Amino acid sequence: MVVPHTHWDREWYLPFQRFRAGLVRVLDDVLDAMAADPAYRFTMDGQLAAVEDYLEIRPARRGDVARFVAEGRLAVGPWLILADEFLCAGETLLRNLEYGMRGAAALGGAMPVGYLPDQFGHCAQMPQMLALAGLRRACLWRGVPAHVDRDAFDWTGADGTTIRTSYLPGGYGNAFGLFSGPAEEMPDRVTAFVSAAEGWAAGDTLLAMCGADHSAPAREITASGLRVATLAEALTGDPSGDPSGDPSGDPTCDPADGQVPRVVGELRSHARANILPGVISARVPLKQAMARAERVLTRYAEPLSALWLAGDSACERLIDMAWRSVIACSGHDSVTGCGSDETAQQVAARIAEAGQTAQAVVDLVAASLSEAAPKGSLVVVNPSPFERTGLVLADLPEDRASLVDASGRSVPAQRLEHAATLLDEAVMDDLSRLLGRVHERELYGHEIVSWHAGDGVFTVTVSRHASGAYAYEDLRRAVVEAGQGPWVVRTVAEPVVTVAALVTVPPLGRAVLTARPPEPRLPAPVANALRTDAYGFEPVLDNGLLRVRVAGDGTLSLRGADGTEVHGVGRIAHGGDAGDTYNYAPPPDDRIADRPSRVVVEEICSGPLTGAYEIMRVYDWPAGLGGDAGDETAPTAVTTRVELRAGEPFARCEITMDVRCRDHRVRWHAPLPRAAAGSYAEGQFAVVRRGLAAEGGDGGGERPIPTFPAESFAATGGLAVLLDHVTEYEIVRDEISGDGTELALTLVRSVGYLSRNRNPYRDEPAGPEVPTPAAQCQGLLTVRFAVLPYAGEWHEAGLPRLAEEFRHDLLAVPGTGAARAGHGAGDGAGDADGHGPGGGGRVAVSGDGVMMAALRERGGRLEVRLVAEHPTATEAVVRGDFTAAWTADVLGSPLSPLEVSRDDLFRDDLFRDEVFPDDGADGRGPAGYPGSWRTVRVPLTPFAIATVHLGEA
Repeated sequence: MVVPHTHWDREWYLPFQRFRAGLVRVLDDVLDAMAADPAYRFTMDGQLAAVEDYLEIRPARRGDVARFVAEGRLAVGPWLILADEFLCAGETLLRNLEYGMRGAAALGGAMPVGYLPDQFGHCAQMPQMLALAGLRRACLWRGVPAHVDRDAFDWTGADGTTIRTSYLPGGYGNAFGLFSGPAEEMPDRVTAFVSAAEGWAAGDTLLAMCGADHSAPAREITASGLRVATLAEALTGDPSGDPSGDPSGDPTCDPADGQVPRVVGELRSHARANILPGVISARVPLKQAMARAERVLTRYAEPLSALWLAGDSACERLIDMAWRSVIACSGHDSVTGCGSDETAQQVAARIAEAGQTAQAVVDLVAASLSEAAPKGSLVVVNPSPFERTGLVLADLPEDRASLVDASGRSVPAQRLEHAATLLDEAVMDDLSRLLGRVHERELYGHEIVSWHAGDGVFTVTVSRHASGAYAYEDLRRAVVEAGQGPWVVRTVAEPVVTVAALVTVPPLGRAVLTARPPEPRLPAPVANALRTDAYGFEPVLDNGLLRVRVAGDGTLSLRGADGTEVHGVGRIAHGGDAGDTYNYAPPPDDRIADRPSRVVVEEICSGPLTGAYEIMRVYDWPAGLGGDAGDETAPTAVTTRVELRAGEPFARCEITMDVRCRDHRVRWHAPLPRAAAGSYAEGQFAVVRRGLAAEGGDGGGERPIPTFPAESFAATGGLAVLLDHVTEYEIVRDEISGDGTELALTLVRSVGYLSRNRNPYRDEPAGPEVPTPAAQCQGLLTVRFAVLPYAGEWHEAGLPRLAEEFRHDLLAVPGTGAARAGHGAGDGAGDADGHGPGGGGRVAVSGDGVMMAALRERGGRLEVRLVAEHPTATEAVVRGDFTAAWTADVLGSPLSPLEVSRDDLFRDDLFRDEVFPDDGADGRGPAGYPGSWRTVRVPLTPFAIATVHLGEA
């Protein structure tokens, strides 16, 4: 069965708009062919974005597109974009499906096949994601392991969901040459195709994918005598591709013996096709920006606006704009960084805009919270669905440098630094020039508190958050009365101190703190505070959960509370890279340089809430691979800031360097406390176990290397790293024993070509040999992660929750309103601890390994996405001010109701066992408090994804 199609890269070796010009020509021809020939069919690559791109230029042809889609002749969707599945969050993949299917429905319906033609491997939870969208069939090419010897297999996701999957031997263009060449030789070409394909056939139908990159097959394809179909027709025998049936009943996938191979988990084998793993570490700043934008959008803008600004149309529109940009940038030639420099520049700009759009929503929420809290207070917001105790920074006046909570209890605090007092000094003959610098009350980013004139000096005192009466007219009058100068004009800030405060905040709620004058009292008790080294002979940080010692060579020694110990953590290794943006490849004479020429260690702060050292190591690295570089070196200072906080069992690391070398790879190494046979990595709603080697084969075309992606953490041999962006890692093996003995993280990889025609680790070019000097990633680079030793297994160490806390900081907002301390202002703002309706704290989630992927307002309800990052069955417990709950699919359609219960006792361990009295009306307790909350329990199998809607009965 012949499937005419195109594979359309929206941007790649050319930027988006230049590719779109070609798209218009191709789709003009396709639509004309469909109008002229009712037998013509066409499959638009599984992504809707290309169709939307076309209709922006040709809006008059929307009717043609909708008519052909409705007739089942033009297959669009189900994706909005063909994303790289490992370089975006799982929530982004689900929104990708949501936007794609919803947009395709507006044109007549989405293709009911999870078509994944060119992604560089496939994540472990893709079967469940497709099933949650109602898609029970997939079709793909790359990443299939060697034991798949047919063109169909059962693909089982990490949670156990199984979908029938069609494999494309030879790729998505396996029949592209079928219709090229003289017409009289067509039978011979068909015979050759059938001969090659029959060895793979699991059923009676051979799938002939007739198409290639950025082009469409000739119109004459229907005159060949072969059956022409869309991909949905080919896989289901039905133009609508009805997904409701049992995939085992698929006539094109059922083998004669009733058996097909089975594959469990992710598809990252090199055996059948190259998966181009170097894209994970190409253009690292793109990966960092993508992760930041996703976090701001998914875990701050969307949930906080749902809790505090529900129904705000501006927020809703901004969030939609941000999502569309994030999804577009997740493309397999976009965030991957394997395009031209022009393309990468545009992708970076769009990611930045997406993050800024999401931040605009956070700003709106912050302004609302700020106005509802009294001036001089600090509002701290918890983005997590469980109670958090963590550090926030606040700039406080010197005379009010302590904080108390809503109950008047002192908040543990640590003074970090003073702000400069004298902001500006200038001589003016005419003081009216001063008025030109004042905007209402603002001067140099501060607010005017007072002024004084005397002895030729006019002093203006400002504060970051001024209090008291002020009138611009009074200042103007004082300037006029001062008369002619010369005057020395000084702008002086009230003494301000930066304070780190340890704050406890309810789940998805807020805490309001008030600045008070310091009092001579014992400091507030702190659990697992940093201990002071009584002798101070060596740089040590210790909070009772983790001890960190800085060695003379700049590496770290770590010892956990369970006794797990490791030394030499943080060795920086530099080597060459003769590869390209697709594949790392070392040069033939590669020399690893890992010894610094100089080490300087400086203490930054020493507790009790936070302690940090700054470690500067200087290296003399080769400037390039040779040639023009010769023996030139590029002295490089690599600065590591290691920080340990009270109550945290992990050390935060921030590594900064000025990248000056070319064609190289820099990695961070850590020995393992115990030998490892594999690793665990979190990403895209799963924790995947990987071995120490990557599967290769004769047909893959590239050298398999055991570098893998991790999104929020990677763990092996008793050592874990918590990550803030998708990061490439490798478990380095001992050459003699074969055991994994070291973890290596790629900090930066610098290359100069999109694809090299001769890459030592790849047989064929992966694209055109286009120079990409910007992919050398020159300039300042900062990489953040955390490291911890642990005993037992990854889930016993609680790594998903630790990663949640590391990745999602508490949000601190200064109060600016006139409300009295301890009470929020505004309609439905709730109490100061954030328990009230509309004031946050409306939802809490608990359960072993249960994580919240997203929370948003949807159709007047709250929608929460849960995932069980746990190796055994668990239960999600959701509490909140709702009376009805039900599960839903990706598109928001209800699936099944959930039983909602109420605890007899108004006690909640999430709120420190506070008891809330009954209000006497219906036995619910005060409205908006945990005592009035309902509870719903959702059983979850390992790694299951559940979408739950919360509302009113």
